[in-house]
Amino acid sequence: MTAVRARLRRRLLWISCAFALAVSALLAGCGGVRTYTYGTAVLTMRNADGGFSGFSSYIVDIDAITLTRNDGFIAEPLAEVEEVDLVKLHDLTELVDAPAVPIGTYTSLSLTLDYSAPIITVDIDGVPTAASPVDTAGNAMTAVTLTVNFDPNNPLVIDANVCTRLALDINLAASNTINFSASPLTVTVQPFLTATVAPVDQTVMRARGILVITQPSTSDYIANMRPFLDEVDALGALTVNITNSTYFSVNGVVYTGAAGLAAMKSLQVSTPVAAYGTLGSFATITPTFNATEVYAGASLETPLDDFITGTVSAVSGATLTVTGASYAPRYGFALPGYVASVPVTVGPDTIVNEDGVVVSGLSTESISVGQLINVSGISTLTSADTVATLDATAGQVRLQPTPIWGTLNSAAAGSMALDVLSIGDFEPSAFTFAGTGTTAAHDAVATSYAVSTPGLDESATAGTLLETVGIVTPFGSAPPDFTASSVTPATSTPQTLVVEWENGGAASPFSSASSAGLVVNLSNANLSSTIRYIATGPTRTDLKTLPASPTIVFSTASPLTLAVGPLLINSVDTIDVFNSASGFATELASALNGTNLVYRLVCVGQYSSATNTFTATQVAVNL
Repeated sequence: MTAVRARLRRRLLWISCAFALAVSALLAGCGGVRTYTYGTAVLTMRNADGGFSGFSSYIVDIDAITLTRNDGFIAEPLAEVEEVDLVKLHDLTELVDAPAVPIGTYTSLSLTLDYSAPIITVDIDGVPTAASPVDTAGNAMTAVTLTVNFDPNNPLVIDANVCTRLALDINLAASNTINFSASPLTVTVQPFLTATVAPVDQTVMRARGILVITQPSTSDYIANMRPFLDEVDALGALTVNITNSTYFSVNGVVYTGAAGLAAMKSLQVSTPVAAYGTLGSFATITPTFNATEVYAGASLETPLDDFITGTVSAVSGATLTVTGASYAPRYGFALPGYVASVPVTVGPDTIVNEDGVVVSGLSTESISVGQLINVSGISTLTSADTVATLDATAGQVRLQPTPIWGTLNSAAAGSMALDVLSIGDFEPSAFTFAGTGTTAAHDAVATSYAVSTPGLDESATAGTLLETVGIVTPFGSAPPDFTASSVTPATSTPQTLVVEWENGGAASPFSSASSAGLVVNLSNANLSSTIRYIATGPTRTDLKTLPASPTIVFSTASPLTLAVGPLLINSVDTIDVFNSASGFATELASALNGTNLVYRLVCVGQYSSATNTFTATQVAVNL
């Protein structure tokens, strides 16, 4: 994938013992003169589509992000081109940027998505299949700029010397229609974006960057942020707090707590480092982050190795077949990418660790079919500069928590059997389970997948849809096939309601629409015959199979993100975001004036079959 990247250096950086707040505002010297003209905007990004939009990769470029203040001043918190796989953001939020921004009240954000060189694949029968993005006229997508107006009652207010979080959501379900009948495969794109001022909550996210300084005396380290797969930029300073239980993997060696921080002291400045955890204090100009896991040096990235992340779909001797492989090359060697499948060779010297857990005695035999892994080694490339093979015989394999969805066959104390629907977001047909058991008779079977559930409550009736996360049993050692670290009923996970209208859209898509809720008109002539469902994990329930069209009500227990657009305002595609049902309902009524047509409706929340209501925390009405 080709990208031209601007290399601007005007972000909030750690310089000696002071911060460069902007070109014209510095904190000079340790304890030097303070400025009261800048604060920090902490940008986070995710794709809240529920994770089952049909895509196995969706790699595009974010060319720029700008903020507009109420006096017309424009700040540019992100000017560098960032390549991002939006599929990876469906279950993990990325901490993107923490730039110094002039104080004031900002009313809108603009973001440019660049489709000039995308890598978009669709999961078809377990095989990631390339798809080309097109606009509604069938033309190839290029670059699209969207402007989001913040809720007038909840604008982005930047105060002096403190941080404010701004949460961005690029929703794939609201933005795309997969044209399965097209040959070659295409995706019709009408991008949809929301942005809202959000609280510092317990959302789990990743904070990637480069190391500046390790401070054992205060149990933290400072990094300059470098999100996604960026190899050059530094987009704001971050203080990362650690505790006695924080897991570390530093150059392939596992530590806990202070020992891990001590190991990081030997790393050079600008060594790649990534923390997983939650946002901390925003009380000063520099945001803090509370880390549960930290990966640094060769455990994360190195100039000497290439890295792929994907799911093991087969094992044959010393060769692993990795499906859905995201490729992060060594610096300057090739461009990041994605391949449907790649063979990986391992050996006795391959380091094997389990993410987040200190486990001894792991080896390449610990890697089995269905396991999500991150692996480093030396790749060979095709003529198109995509990875063809990876030699990890002198590299490292990180076993990562693997999600499995299935319906319950039976359960007993400490164990259960599932009829598996997906492993690591791929359907069971993608996997070859031969050799996973102690004998051929004990090889894993997707329709009766044996799961160990130590200390977990898996009590449910047969047929209940469950999500379980854990680690696959070492190759040749099943049963059980899998050891769960969590088991969650599907009804306790976010669900997604998706409706599409064909022939350009619908002028009257709702039977009723007010601050009390929405009811989709299932008799509308333009209603899609296939895209009108509630998705619960990998399953879909057709709205027309319900007793009636469900009432979509707005949550009173969670912050709301309700959006309508894009409307063409002054030749700019503009999406209006509201954090209250009343403001949203007023805007929706204004938009549905007979001239605008609704293309898609996407709601995120929980469905209750008892009341036939869908309680939404997010609503996107794509015009």
